[in-house]
Amino acid sequence: MNIKLIVIGKTDNCEMETLTQKYVSRLKHYVGFELITIPDIKNVKNLSENQQKEKEGQEILKRLGPSDALVLLDEKGKEFDSVGFSDYLQKKMNSGLKTLVFAIGGPYGFSKDVYAECQGKVSLSKMTFSHQMVRLFAVEQIYRGFTILRNEPYHHR
Repeated sequence: MNIKLIVIGKTDNCEMETLTQKYVSRLKHYVGFELITIPDIKNVKNLSENQQKEKEGQEILKRLGPSDALVLLDEKGKEFDSVGFSDYLQKKMNSGLKTLVFAIGGPYGFSKDVYAECQGKVSLSKMTFSHQMVRLFAVEQIYRGFTILRNEPYHHR
């Protein structure tokens, strides 16, 4: 199985980007992993929240393959502890899925079309985090999930 993480906009925090790339690099030892950054939508001042979500949604959907399973990182999604999330990853791998795609929406969330296309929602927390932090947390939790599956000492049970 391969995993993609689709994010909207570049991060302007060098430290956050460095940490994210550290986990992306580590993850590649366990699974095919790709971090896809969709450029910020231009002229957002002239767009309503819904128009911005629609444009971002179109960009997300363009990056999906026909057999990709889209899972949204969404505050209303299912919450897991780290061991439960590793079990979730294992079930996805066991299902024969070729590519699992996680997506982090823009500042206003996802469009109706993206919600209609998704096959699940996962919440990292009930708290709200910046999109830059969510990228780091998502990649780290995916990495942690694979270390749990391999019984490696990164995660202490």
